[in-house]
Order: sequence, then C-alpha cells, then structure tokens
Amino acid sequence: MSNSQEDPNRAAARIRLLQKHDAALPRLAALMEEMQAHYEVPCPARAEIIAGLQARPQGAEILVAEQQENVIALCAFSAIYPGPGLKPGIFLKELYVGRMSRGLGVGRALMRELAALAGRQGLSRIDWTADAQDDRLLAFYDEIGGVAKPEKLFYRLDGEALARLAGEAP
Repeated sequence: MSNSQEDPNRAAARIRLLQKHDAALPRLAALMEEMQAHYEVPCPARAEIIAGLQARPQGAEILVAEQQENVIALCAFSAIYPGPGLKPGIFLKELYVGRMSRGLGVGRALMRELAALAGRQGLSRIDWTADAQDDRLLAFYDEIGGVAKPEKLFYRLDGEALARLAGEAP
C-alpha cells in the first residue's frame, strides 16, 4: 500500500493518562482480563480489577489507547529514582496491546507517548523487562531503539520469601 492510501485499520488511537475514577475503567478491566488469559495466569473478578485500578499506589500510572470507545492497549509505569547520575526515570511495568489491535502501530504510539511524557517531566530513561522467549516482542523493542542489558539481572521477592524476610527479627 502506498503512503498516499490510508489503511482503515490504522485509525489513530487516542492515548491518554487514566484517572482514578475514569469512565474507561470497565473497558480497561476487560482488556486486563484478556491480558491475563494471554499470559495464562489467574485473573481476579472484574469488580476486583476495577477496585485495584482505583486504589493503585501513588505514582503508578497507566496510559490507555482508545479507539471508538474501546480500550485497545495499555502502558503501566511508575517513576523511579535514582538512576544514573542520580536522575529520575520511568519503569515500564506492562505494555499490552489487545489481540485485535496488534501490528497497527498502537504499541509504538504508546511508547512514543511514554517517551514524550518522560521528556516533559525531565526523566532521563525508561527501563523495562521483557519475556526472553517472545521473539516478536524483542524485535519490537529493538525496532524502537531499546537496548538489552545482559549485564543486569531481574530479581523478584514475593510469596513465602517476601513474608519470611519481612518477619525476620532486626
């Protein structure tokens, strides 16, 4: 298709920050249900998802991509401090594009908006993790200019280990 023709499937998505009591919460919750199914992990009831979205901690932000009243993608992130040079940055927790909207540039548009937001807020970088087995995802991150950092390891403390550490005597 030439540049002069417009692909109707590439209709621009509206990207904006989600608010605590946003009218889009039920539609975002539905997308999050799809995301949990995609990752084959348990999912709470929709009402619980909405309550969690409304009660998310200060600094936990979500960009949503909407098209014709549908939430078609999300980008969840938080500001972090410090980074190199004691500068603040962003940690991208989740980038998810709904099944029917993949390949239309929505993920790139979300990342572009996140980069612009970082610039406006004086944040020096965006960090994230990625599934090492998802070649399509890794190619996308390479394409947008992301650089894998093999010298860094991703750690997690949860479940029994988290409780055990929290309960240790000082």
